[in-house]
Amino acid sequence: MKVGTITETKIEEYRVGLTPQGVRALSRAGHQAFVQRGAGLGSTFPDEQYEAAGAALLPTAAEVARSVDMLVKVKEPLPPEYPLLRSGLILFTYLHLAPLPELTRALLESAVDSVAYETVRRPDGSLPLLFPMSQVAGRMAAEVGAQLLKKPGPGRGKLLGGITGVAPARAVVLGAGTVSTAACRVLVALEARTTVLSRDLRRLFALESQFRGRLSTRVINPAALAEELEGADLLISGVLVPGDVAPKLVSREMVQSMGSGAVIVDVSVDQGGVCETSRPTTHAEPTYVEEGVLHYCVANMPGAVPRTSTEALTAATLPYVLRLADLGLDALREDATLAAGASTIRGKLVSQPVAEAQGLPYTPLEQAL
Repeated sequence: MKVGTITETKIEEYRVGLTPQGVRALSRAGHQAFVQRGAGLGSTFPDEQYEAAGAALLPTAAEVARSVDMLVKVKEPLPPEYPLLRSGLILFTYLHLAPLPELTRALLESAVDSVAYETVRRPDGSLPLLFPMSQVAGRMAAEVGAQLLKKPGPGRGKLLGGITGVAPARAVVLGAGTVSTAACRVLVALEARTTVLSRDLRRLFALESQFRGRLSTRVINPAALAEELEGADLLISGVLVPGDVAPKLVSREMVQSMGSGAVIVDVSVDQGGVCETSRPTTHAEPTYVEEGVLHYCVANMPGAVPRTSTEALTAATLPYVLRLADLGLDALREDATLAAGASTIRGKLVSQPVAEAQGLPYTPLEQAL
């Protein structure tokens, strides 16, 4: 199969879908790789490394897309990239379609066969292609929150961990999955007063055990959430409903109750965000103030550390890239984990959560195939 990757066009997105090592693995498996010139520079992979690994370098994204059977990206196609989509092309990337009806329409109209990293799901429910980026985003969320609390800026001028004789900042973490666990590692290390809220008692118990009582946990409900957020210094959301829109757990009134100069880092913004006040931002303009609270809602947080993120992401995606390259769409018939990631196949929407979120017809994958 001919497999390609192109330069990402999302603002301040420096990751790349294939590393030179990935190209070499494809070549050894008998496949041909095409890479847009300069695609890896943001992750410090020069064109020479791709050539040495066996890739053919092409000057434009359009030439790559025309030349390949599968396009491996990092982020969802943006409107200027929609002309790259076509019938017979497999698109393998993060999509986060539920809050993006325009992109869903473009995928369906082009009849591209799209498979979303974030919903590739093992039988045990784990999300192997979301896991590495969730770790990065979670750690970054705590680091960003600590920085935004400082001056200069609209943050309230608090040191996250406090000092002797001065209380630490109070951090609230929503969810108990990978993002939240990674955030807690940093928050606890910085000695913030941290409370985690989730519906999953087993995950809450695991966090208590992991951090040996250095954080508090509560079962989430509106009253408990409102109580914890009142006067809180930092809110980090790691809530995820795979393939679906994030629930709006945090009302405008709850945001307001945090008080002026508090900080929200909504990692869930990829799926619409959990706060009524959340809206996507970019690395170029990452923050805004609403209800007196500083919001950081960058939808591609790991793009700020592209070398780390690209190496982690492509290590996770490469086995699935190779399987799709070997078998094409038959990989979806033979591999239930990959099949869970299927989003649009031959002009049909095969993701039930996306169909329900957007009120569109749903087609079971086996029928679309």
